Order: sequence, then structure tokens, then C-alpha cells
Amino acid sequence: MADIFDVIADGTRRDILQLLRERSAAGEQGTSVSQIVQELGVSQPTVSKHLKVLREAHLVSVREDGQHRFYSIVAEPLEQVDDWLVPFLLDESDAAAAVASVGAALPESAARAAEGIGRVAASAKHAVTGALKKLGA
Repeated sequence: MADIFDVIADGTRRDILQLLRERSAAGEQGTSVSQIVQELGVSQPTVSKHLKVLREAHLVSVREDGQHRFYSIVAEPLEQVDDWLVPFLLDESDAAAAVASVGAALPESAARAAEGIGRVAASAKHAVTGALKKLGA
């Protein structure tokens, strides 16, 4: 399997992932190749080539319905990117607190919930910081 960072380094693949994420959030049960082609304005062979790479990296799943294929995002492999990136988004005090809290024993379900909340908080902080920088604040 290709390195996840190599896979998401391509802008077209990131655009496809973003589109699939948005459609999934809107309740779509899959997106056809023709819908991706139409949304992104990229040729069908190009979309198919990128979907193959995403499929091999386990970032998308495919459901076949006759001759049509419907793609959905699989976000779990992106956790590797998240795990690598989050320390860059944390302040020194946040990082120290995170390291200190690792020793605290939590039930597994609580630890998973805390991890999810931490990811969302780091992502939100990054988004707000980026927006403020764009606004010149």
C-alpha cells in the first residue's frame, strides 16, 4: 500500500476525498464516477485513475450496482495523518497536558471519546487560526 501522505499529496485526490466527505455528510450513500467528473470538471479517465489510487490506499470503498460504481469515503486511514499533524497544532502547554494525561487510567470507551473530542478541538482550533490569518487578525 502506498504511503498515505503520498496518496493525499495530489490535489485532485484531495478534491475527490472532500467531495465524497461532503456528499456523505449530506446523507449520500455513494457517489458515482460521473457525478465526480461533473462536480470537479476533470476527465473520466483521470477520476478513475485517482479513484484506483484511493481504493488501493483504503481511503474509499466502492459499491457496484450493475455497470455503475458508487464511491464512499473511508476516513479511518486518515487518522495516521491526524496523529502526525495534531502535535503541530497544539501549543506547548496543550502538548504537555496531553502527555501528562496519558498516564491517567480511563475506561476504553471514555478514552476513545476523549480522543475524538481532542481531534475535533484541534481541528477547530486549526480552522479558526487559519481563518483569522486569512482575515489578517
